[in-house]
Amino acid sequence: MLSHHASARYGLIGLPLAFAAIPLYVVLPAHYGQTLGVPLGLLGLVLLLTRLADAFIDPWLGRWVDQLLAAGRGRGWMAVAAAALVLGFVAVFFPLVQGQTALVWWAAAAIMFTFVAYSLATVMHLAWGTRLGGEQGQRARLVAWREGFGLVGVVSANVLAVQAGAGWTAAVLALTLLLGWWALVRGPQAGVRPVGAPASPLAADLRLPWRGAGFRRLMAVFLLNGIASAIPATLVLFFIQDGLQATAYAPAFLGGYFLVGALSVPWWVRCIGRLGPMRAWALGMGLSVLAFVGVLALGPGDVAGFGLVCLASGWALGADLTAPGTLLTGVVQRAGHQGQAEGAYAGWWHWATKLNLALAAGLALPALQWLGYSPGAREPDALQALTLAYGVLPCVFKLAALSACWRWRHHHALA
Repeated sequence: MLSHHASARYGLIGLPLAFAAIPLYVVLPAHYGQTLGVPLGLLGLVLLLTRLADAFIDPWLGRWVDQLLAAGRGRGWMAVAAAALVLGFVAVFFPLVQGQTALVWWAAAAIMFTFVAYSLATVMHLAWGTRLGGEQGQRARLVAWREGFGLVGVVSANVLAVQAGAGWTAAVLALTLLLGWWALVRGPQAGVRPVGAPASPLAADLRLPWRGAGFRRLMAVFLLNGIASAIPATLVLFFIQDGLQATAYAPAFLGGYFLVGALSVPWWVRCIGRLGPMRAWALGMGLSVLAFVGVLALGPGDVAGFGLVCLASGWALGADLTAPGTLLTGVVQRAGHQGQAEGAYAGWWHWATKLNLALAAGLALPALQWLGYSPGAREPDALQALTLAYGVLPCVFKLAALSACWRWRHHHALA
């Protein structure tokens, strides 16, 4: 089994990758909608189209990553992806144009470039860890270090993006990406194809993961649960600003949520060891539903109540971070594809993650506008629509994911 030190070297670059995700997926809608004045309907369309386009690139990136890792070129291309991510991040948050139309086109191009760089780095990192494999304890340890560092990155981004601004956020992103890359290339290395050996034909087959029933069933759970998480991630700043009218507390709410999530990771790793990854994941989903039901009782000024929701759902977050990656590596091993097609699996996995985010932004934001909500609204009907979208919709999808968990248990012994 890999040591904690070796696992930490692998996981460290997860910090800057998660650090970048918070501004790109959580802060960006509010930045363009509130600060720059882009209408929510138009912004939702841009985010939907760019995220869908980005998501459908991931399977091809995954196939390419398999070839890069097998040829021993993963380290160099990870450096390229990191540099492109910093460049794109700066372009997204510091547009060089003015006017609504110009801003929309700039946002679409800059977001697309940044998402592709982010995707390449993330798929590479996920495939790297999946290729390291090992028994269930090692798989959970690798995922825990990767996601634990990721949560540290999220908490840091929450503070910097809100308090220090995009300039300092970009500078810290560049520095941590450099440190993460340095640790990765000195950590455990994914298997390299011997010189002269032919490439595995599996690496060229984009449909390979979907041919296994285990992956299809796991993906059903992952998609449903991911939509449940993506909706509140898209709407949380709007809910804090208008539903609670407590904008000043936003850093504390988000910071507490992610900090508790980070602290919960070791507990969830032990839970996986006792219950198995799927049962542990289902337990986390149930806790999340209980937490979000509490949103229905909240109104303006209910800071303490929403703080409890953040802490409870933050603890449940640990299950979402540790169990799915452990299950994915197990599916790859059971299919006999380890060392050959981890990139293909990682590409589709990341595609699902971003499909969830695209659907959340592209459907929830225009729906809220259609129902009469716009940033700054104080009308009871508009605030009720915001509360239902933020609190009820995630519960519906979490319960659907729990149902899919039950079906998984009847088909797979590793549940």
